[in-house]
Amino acid sequence: MQGGMKQIVLLALVGVVIAGAHRQLPTTPRRAEGEAPVPDANLVRVASLGFDALASDLYWMQAVQIGGDARGTAGRSHRIGALVDLLTQLDPWVDHPYRFAALWMTDDVPAVRTANRLLERGIEHHPDEWRNRFYLAFNYFYWLGDSEKAAEALEPALGLPGAPRYLPRMVARLKSQGEGLDVSAAFLNEMLRRTEDPVAKAEYQRALLEIEAESRARLLDRAREEFKRRQGRDLVAVEELLHVEPPVLARLPEEPNGSSWVLNDEGVIVSEKLRFRYVPKLDGTSRMLIEQLHEKTDEEGETP
Repeated sequence: MQGGMKQIVLLALVGVVIAGAHRQLPTTPRRAEGEAPVPDANLVRVASLGFDALASDLYWMQAVQIGGDARGTAGRSHRIGALVDLLTQLDPWVDHPYRFAALWMTDDVPAVRTANRLLERGIEHHPDEWRNRFYLAFNYFYWLGDSEKAAEALEPALGLPGAPRYLPRMVARLKSQGEGLDVSAAFLNEMLRRTEDPVAKAEYQRALLEIEAESRARLLDRAREEFKRRQGRDLVAVEELLHVEPPVLARLPEEPNGSSWVLNDEGVIVSEKLRFRYVPKLDGTSRMLIEQLHEKTDEEGETP
């Protein structure tokens, strides 16, 4: 029997044996209705008859199917995490599944933390792989708003094979001014470059537009201060920066989302489309995504 066919047959055999073991488990799923629970790794080891790596492949295929499901992955972060946790216990020397989990596990804060634990397992078994450390730093910075932890995660990647030459500058900025927009843009551009999923790409591109909007809004903030110095009062409308004599600005910076600049109810200069500005700790991240993440956590409660 040829090697490829032999592996397929063995995988099918392992799947049949494991399926029998599944019937011994509780039938109530942990998260998603209608999905069978993910079994304990020790039970799978016994059921796989020594073919742990093949059993790992079986659960990897299940995780990939969720990622490619037309229904999307929303609400299924914990299912993906359980599958990747299981398959990496069976075969911890796999590589891509650790980063796959980090990409998809963004439903809530506990999901992100579980993804971080999986990335730490990946780092333990692949200490020379800089990308696992980069994804871990991204999660801390982008989803959890923790620049200090991001710097700690990323610093050991410096000098590893294949690591980009800009990483030392990024670590330095994370340590000194972690909320800088350039750090956010660097993280997001790298994730955009490495991600093939169109949904994730669209999200990163949207966040980059938000960063650009924030950068231009800060320019307007500085012009506003000059307006107040000259006029002895605050703006009534953003367009006043153009209409006083002499004008503070020759023209307003273009709003990168195709919208315009307005004063919101609190008197802050914002994009009319976005309607928000970043809070300092989450500077340069997609604030809407962060708020949704924490809202889901508050509603569902943290899970181990």
